[in-house]
Amino acid sequence: MSVFLGVDVGTGSARAGLFDAAGDLKGAASEGFATWREGDRAEQSSADIWRAVCAAVRGACAEAGTTDVVGIGFDAACSMAVLDAEDAPVPVGDDPARDVIVWMDQRATDQAARINATGHPVLRYVGGRISPEMQTPKLLWLKENRPETYGRAARFLDLADFLTFRATGDDTRSTCTVTCKWTFLAHEGRWDPSYFETVGLGDLAADGFARIGGRVAVPGTPLGRGLSRKSADELGLAPGTPVGAGLIDAHAGGLGTVGAPGGTPLDRMAYVYGTSACTMSSAAGPVEVPGVWGPYFDAMVPGLWLLEGGQSAAGAAIDRLLALHPARSQGLERAGGTPLPVWLEEEARRRAPDPAATLRLARGLTVVPDFLGNRAPLADPAARAVIAGLGMDDGLDGLLAFYVAGLIGVGYGLRQIVEAQAEAGLPVREAVISGGAGAGPLVRQVTADAANLPILVPSTPEPVLLGAAMLGARAAGRFAALKEAMAEMSGPGSRVSPDPSVQTVHVAGYRRFRALQAAARS
Repeated sequence: MSVFLGVDVGTGSARAGLFDAAGDLKGAASEGFATWREGDRAEQSSADIWRAVCAAVRGACAEAGTTDVVGIGFDAACSMAVLDAEDAPVPVGDDPARDVIVWMDQRATDQAARINATGHPVLRYVGGRISPEMQTPKLLWLKENRPETYGRAARFLDLADFLTFRATGDDTRSTCTVTCKWTFLAHEGRWDPSYFETVGLGDLAADGFARIGGRVAVPGTPLGRGLSRKSADELGLAPGTPVGAGLIDAHAGGLGTVGAPGGTPLDRMAYVYGTSACTMSSAAGPVEVPGVWGPYFDAMVPGLWLLEGGQSAAGAAIDRLLALHPARSQGLERAGGTPLPVWLEEEARRRAPDPAATLRLARGLTVVPDFLGNRAPLADPAARAVIAGLGMDDGLDGLLAFYVAGLIGVGYGLRQIVEAQAEAGLPVREAVISGGAGAGPLVRQVTADAANLPILVPSTPEPVLLGAAMLGARAAGRFAALKEAMAEMSGPGSRVSPDPSVQTVHVAGYRRFRALQAAARS
C-alpha cells in the first residue's frame, strides 16, 4: 500500500498521518515536546522537535502497517529556528538548548511597534501593521538584545522550513512561510531591501537574503534529492523519498479543507481552531482588509491571494479561563483523565438539549478572550481579556458558565473578522472548521450561532495532516497541481447552521462584547 505522509508540528506536539490517494487516513500517531514559558517569552528546542517528529512518523507507520511512503509534506506553527554555519542550534535566550522562538512569544512587541511607525509600503501586505508574532520583529529583537546569537546565526528558518531542511538538506523556503511571516513579496518574487534597511536589518539584504531565504518555492515543490540518508534512517523511511516545500500549520488545514466538492476556495473560509485560531480566505485579486494579514500571493492555494486573520488565543483562552475559576480542581476530579474542556462539553450537552438552553448555561457572563492581544481585525498586541458579569458562584455551575461564555467569546471574535472582511468586499459564505479545540459538536454549534455563520465539518478526522500529505502527493508527482490534490483527496462532511432562535440574543451579546472590548482598550 503506497501512502503519502503528512507531518504537522504544532505548539506542543508533532503528529504524523498516512493517507492514500483518495485522502483516506491509514494511520496516525503523535509525540509531545517541551515548551518553556517565562513571562512574555516562549522557547523550544529544534532537536527535541525533530525527535518528536521521528517518533510520530514511526508510530504512524506502525499503526498503518506500512513504510511504503512515496511522498512527504511538512507543516508547522510559525515559530523561528536559529542555526549556525554547522547547522547546530544557536540559543535564542539564556538556555543553550533552546534555539526556537515560539510563534506566541511576545518579546518583540516594542520592535513591532517601531517597525509599524515607519509606515513602510511593505506593511500594506500584512494588513497595515506587523505583529510581534511575525519574524522580522523577532529578528530585530535578537539583533538588539542577543547580538552574539544574531551574529553567529547562518540560518533563520520558519519552523516548517527547518523541517524540510532537516529532512532533505535543501535550504529552499516556502512562499507560504516567508510571505506570511517574513515580508517576502511573492507576487513580485522578491524581498524589498529598503524595508530591511529602514527597520534596522539591512545586513540581511547584503548577502542576498541567504540567511532568511535566498531560494523560495511554492508549497509542494519537490526539494533537493528528497529525504537524506541520515533523516531517512531516523524516520524509518527510504532515502530519496520526495519531500515538498511546506506550509504553516493553519494553512495546511486550509489546504486540506476548502477544496472539497460543493464549494470553492473563493467562497469558503478555513477556520483552524486550535491553541490559537486562524482564519484564511482566498481571493482572485489583492483585497486589502485593515487588521487582517495579507494579501499574500501563493501562500496557501497556488495562484490565489490569501487573507489571514485569527485569534491569538482560542483553545488557549478557554484553558486560561478555566484556570481562573475556583472550581477547576473540582472539575478535574470529576473529569478523571478526560481533558477538562472535553468533559465540560459533555456536561453542557447533557444539561442543554438546544442552543437556547446552552446560552442559559453562560449565566449572563460576557468574555472578551484577548489574553494574548487581538490578532485580527484590531491588530492590537496590547489588547487584553475581559470577563464581565461575575458573581460569587465558586462551584461547577460557575465553571461550566466560564466554559460556555468563553466559547461564545471566541465565536464573537470570529464574527468580528468576518464582518471586517465583508466591509472590505470579501464576504464569507461558510467556514470550514478544523483543529483539536474545535472538534466537539457543542463547540461547532456555539461557534456557528455566535458568528452567525454556517460551519462545514470536513469528512477527514485530520484535515491539517491531510493538507500536509497533499504536499507530499504533489512532490511525488501524483498530482500535477495542488488544486487537483485538494479536489481528489478532500471530501465534504456535515454542515452546522446557525440556529435562528438565538440570533436576537447573540446580536445583543455581540454588542456587549464590542463595548467591553473597546472599554478595555481605552
